[in-house]
Amino acid sequence: MSIEKLSVIIPVYNEENTVQAILKRVGAVALVNDIEKEIVIINDGSTDGTEGKIQEFLQHHSQLDIRYLSQHKNQGKGAAIHRGIREASGEYLIIQDADLEYDPEEYNLLLRPVLHNQAQVVYGSRFISGQPRRVLFFWHSIGNNFLTFLTNMFTNLNLTDMETCYKLLDSRIAKQLKLCEKRFGFEPEVTAKIARIQNVRIYEVGISYHGRGFNEGKKINWRDGFRAIYCIVKYGLFRIS
Repeated sequence: MSIEKLSVIIPVYNEENTVQAILKRVGAVALVNDIEKEIVIINDGSTDGTEGKIQEFLQHHSQLDIRYLSQHKNQGKGAAIHRGIREASGEYLIIQDADLEYDPEEYNLLLRPVLHNQAQVVYGSRFISGQPRRVLFFWHSIGNNFLTFLTNMFTNLNLTDMETCYKLLDSRIAKQLKLCEKRFGFEPEVTAKIARIQNVRIYEVGISYHGRGFNEGKKINWRDGFRAIYCIVKYGLFRIS
């Protein structure tokens, strides 16, 4: 399969310490088959110096294809992604957090099943990879595994990492989904709704993971875990019914 453009959707909220670094890394990635790259940045109402850091980057990197969108009020990661999906112009899109936990050089790993005409959706799994993975929180890993297990029960998929940031989607599919969750419930909702698409081809590839601690700016917490369970049951039961 041939792809002309990949849209990289980057939701940003209070990431003044990392946003320029991740934008540089995304901008520097050379995609296989000379695929063009569009960067869609959504500043989700940041209250720190993120806006200034983004504007500085834009001034010094005018050669990059960047669309910058700013939301005056923080609405949540999911809401920012919804807007990014609407604005994306590439045939495929991928979600990139504004921290340094995921490596943009691995976009090409996720693109491979699509280019071989095997997949329409590709998840980057942190748990089936031979790549480096930072050792962090035991209970977070238990939580991730449980949420993935519960998702698989309701969707009849056999994913290993539902909560991964790296989701590569056919833009036509993404734009047709009626997504509601404005925060971290985006992950189980989008997975459940993708699973309902008849004959959709979903693949996983192993990726590296350089996680960060709460002292380094990590935002997800136990409340988001309970919301994820609620979303899995809500959208999973709707699928079954």
